[in-house]
Amino acid sequence: MNIRTDILLRVYLSFGLIVLIAIAVLAKLFHLQYVEGAEWREMADSLSTRYVDVEAVRGNIFSNDGSLLATSIPEYDLRMDLLAPGIESDEVFYSKVDSLAAKLSAFFNDKSSAQYSRLLKEARKRKNRYYLLKRNVGHQALKQIMEFPIFNLGKYKGGLIAERKNKRILPFTNLAARTIGYKIPAENVHVGLEGAYGEYIDGKSGKRLVQRIAGGVWMPVNREIEVAPVDGADIISTIDVNMQDMAQRALEKQLIASNADNGCVILMEVATGEIRAVANFTKDADGVYREKFNYAIAQSAEPGSTFKLASYLVALEDGKIDTNTVIETGNGTYQVHRHTIRDTHAYGTVTVKKAFEVSSNVAITKIINTHYRENPAAFTKRLHALHLNEPLGLQIPGEGNPLIKTPSSKSWSGLSLPQMAYGYELKMTPLQMLTLYNAVANNGKMVAPLFVKEIRHLGNTVERFETRVIEERIASEQTIGKLRAMLEGVMVEGTGKRLRNPQFATAGKTGTAQMADGAAGYANRRYQSSFAGYFPADNPKYSMIVVIRNPRNGYYGASIAGPVFRELADMVYANDLNLHQDFERMRFVGNTEPPPSLKGSKAATLRVFNALGVKTTYASAEPMQHIDTVKGISFSDEEIKEGIVPDVTGMGLIDALYALENSGYRTKVKGKGKVIAQSLPAGQKVKMGASVLIELK
Repeated sequence: MNIRTDILLRVYLSFGLIVLIAIAVLAKLFHLQYVEGAEWREMADSLSTRYVDVEAVRGNIFSNDGSLLATSIPEYDLRMDLLAPGIESDEVFYSKVDSLAAKLSAFFNDKSSAQYSRLLKEARKRKNRYYLLKRNVGHQALKQIMEFPIFNLGKYKGGLIAERKNKRILPFTNLAARTIGYKIPAENVHVGLEGAYGEYIDGKSGKRLVQRIAGGVWMPVNREIEVAPVDGADIISTIDVNMQDMAQRALEKQLIASNADNGCVILMEVATGEIRAVANFTKDADGVYREKFNYAIAQSAEPGSTFKLASYLVALEDGKIDTNTVIETGNGTYQVHRHTIRDTHAYGTVTVKKAFEVSSNVAITKIINTHYRENPAAFTKRLHALHLNEPLGLQIPGEGNPLIKTPSSKSWSGLSLPQMAYGYELKMTPLQMLTLYNAVANNGKMVAPLFVKEIRHLGNTVERFETRVIEERIASEQTIGKLRAMLEGVMVEGTGKRLRNPQFATAGKTGTAQMADGAAGYANRRYQSSFAGYFPADNPKYSMIVVIRNPRNGYYGASIAGPVFRELADMVYANDLNLHQDFERMRFVGNTEPPPSLKGSKAATLRVFNALGVKTTYASAEPMQHIDTVKGISFSDEEIKEGIVPDVTGMGLIDALYALENSGYRTKVKGKGKVIAQSLPAGQKVKMGASVLIELK
């Protein structure tokens, strides 16, 4: 065989092999197409289509007075089907696309009209049926966009696809933000009411069929959702917006004045345990105080002298002392187990009542150590009977665990009993401490703090939360009466007398505790200042605790925490009309000046005037006129219209925010008091979403 023949033979063999491979490939393709085709097509469909969850509209959180604390507002991602039925014709599309581009450019102010026109035309050439126009568009903006050229052809013909998302907002911004809370499901983080009641608030997700298109984008197969979501339920909280605002202002002002690290204040209704306000502030690196941690319910620490109430309760209830029992405090020092306990002053010989009023450490230590050192378990058992060692079982997560030692505790020592007498070697949260004071104010009935009153869905009550009684009576009527007299004495003759308001009686106890600082212990002399009490003292309606940690401009409870108690108590007392029975006897005669009033809600104004016995009419267009005992005061509400700037001059901040936000504007605030000026003239038609600066004084 010559070389030529050999080459030809090799070529024929190679060609034959290729033919055989081609036949095998064709056979495999035939098998895949006709034998396994259905199975592979089904798999392809499953890879290009899927069901995704459609988020439900989350429920609202309301305050006790019906104000919105948290709500969901719709936001939309806007897309466009460039081959929608109304613009299938090139003639229709190209005759209107430039007008649409001009509208989009003017509205969003992010691209020129020419850029929008070019992008829309290019998308049409690519036969894009899911072109992204803009993300995070508000509901009011969407209503306007639906009137633009092409889009005004209708829901399907115009090609506009609005994909709804729900944005969570707090209408009062930072008001009770930590109590309202948040949740991050991916990180299993649940904070406040949002976290605790997520199963109610979240609702039930729906289902939607989507298909993957070019670029890895998932597009809805149908315009309508296959399984509709079920909206979440609403939470009715116990928080009072006005009291919360007062609490935050009073606390922040004092934190700034004392240059403290952090602090909290809690206001509770005595009979029900309903929390009317809870504020927490932490100083950030930039020196600004912000709500970052819920100290009120989570910070478990040594309470110091506010705990003396529990120690005196045990000794009185056990009959070891009476309020007129005499205690020798000497020069203000007391040696126990080679440890010196000190008073701020030398009080000498004092009664038990006086010792409590001046907050003598020596007195309470001698009382407890003398009567319980042979049987310390009798003292700790009484503390446990007061439930001070138990968490309160709050409706929101994050409660700190209390610690009340017993002689069987590993860390128990000879110093434990005397140290516990005045609030050391034990731990409690501010809210746990307040619950004890509230029980004394409530004639011995201990009730659990309440944050949520009701859950509603579509206006119907799903669940109602009533006051939960922890203990019907924590001590005898006689002991409670003596404790209340001692607490009132603090405000008249003791450490709290500078906080006394001559208009109404208050009761309370100051507290100053050294804070341990890691390995340094108490050497760095860092302090926690506190004040716990209630008002009015003769018929308590509210209890309150203030805790301020590591103040640098002073540290005594009366001078650091006390001013917050005084300011908030004064404001709450002045604003709670039910505490002022004299209003029923007040009468206005003849023509006089009207009582001072801010312009705003008619319903709120009527409530005040009715309490004052002032007659009202509604004939005038003026917000306020003079008092006349025959005709009464006439006024009318300010009408709110979307897109029209309301007149908010003369209003308080809350009413002004309500009017402007509901008219569709974003509000910036300068100053405090009532509105004296607004940057946009009232009655002017201005594009919604614009910013309005209001100046208060």
